[in-house]
Amino acid sequence: MTRIHTLAIDSLQYLHKEEESHDRPPPNRANRRRRGRTGLLIGSALTVILALATAVLPGVAQASVCSSQTGSNNGYFYSFYTAGSGSACMTLGSGGNYSTLWSGVGDFVGGVGASTGSNAPVTYSGTFNPSGDAYLSLYGWTTNPIVEYYITDDWSGYNPSSGATYKGTVNSDGGTYDIYEDQRVNEPSIEGTATFNQYWAVRTSGRVGGTITTANFFNAWAADGMPLGTMNYQILATEAFNGGSGSSNITVGSSSGGGGGSGGGGGSSGGCTATLSAGSKGSNWYNLNVTVTGSSSWTVTMDLASPAVVHSSWNVNATYPSEYVMKAAPNGNGNSWGVTISPNGQWTWPTVSCSTG
Repeated sequence: MTRIHTLAIDSLQYLHKEEESHDRPPPNRANRRRRGRTGLLIGSALTVILALATAVLPGVAQASVCSSQTGSNNGYFYSFYTAGSGSACMTLGSGGNYSTLWSGVGDFVGGVGASTGSNAPVTYSGTFNPSGDAYLSLYGWTTNPIVEYYITDDWSGYNPSSGATYKGTVNSDGGTYDIYEDQRVNEPSIEGTATFNQYWAVRTSGRVGGTITTANFFNAWAADGMPLGTMNYQILATEAFNGGSGSSNITVGSSSGGGGGSGGGGGSSGGCTATLSAGSKGSNWYNLNVTVTGSSSWTVTMDLASPAVVHSSWNVNATYPSEYVMKAAPNGNGNSWGVTISPNGQWTWPTVSCSTG
């Protein structure tokens, strides 16, 4: 059974969350229950206190989180929610790593990612060992329109697509995903109580680890008349409910496309593709080579995880909309160029997306 996770941006920068609780698996998704708005507001105040307390603790890279909160760790946004019976905790490790342990849990979801999602590929590795109802998904929200979306790589127990409308399939990342759409009527969302759609892509043969080429799913949903809106948060989430138990250990950005000196990655948003490959590497820097295909008139956006920054670039016109974002355009030297990254302790590779025009 799936419950809605909700995060709403407060007056500063943190996101708060509403969740539905689980008692027993219902006959269909329309009967799911949710936690009330009053409880959310009280929980949000506690969330801010807990997040600020965590931020000042020494050794936060190994912080254990056992109560509902959001925040950042090692340049990654994280979100954790728990409710109901049993116990659940998430431990934040180095880089984009987190682990979870739960027992007899009523409902919990936790993971790391970005406070603003994108169509960039997401690479992860790890383990997922549930007993009972649980999902492992790339999970997020958009606004205008409000959409809650799941790209589910593995699940146990209750089928996440139960009661939803089947729309077709998409082949991506070495597997086939079934596409579903569902509507939630007068339910809590990141913009308060609303009627909105859920989009699903559920892998037919489960896996734990690899690259999720997010753009493939966004494009497939759009082709099936399921448009997304403006990106809100996006996390690689572990989720469990209805009394299950288990554990997970997930690292985001840990194989191809991560590690600051090995592997490769890339992204596209129609018309062109940017691909990363490793260059030389030192003790406090590394080079990335970028190759653009599909067009000679392009813009590549490179997003870095704080506190890593671009130190220099070559064979490209580079501008910097913000400290951790670089935009690159051709400078007459072709479609191959590169950057030197100063990781400042953050060795996860940046993500890139390519657009034409």
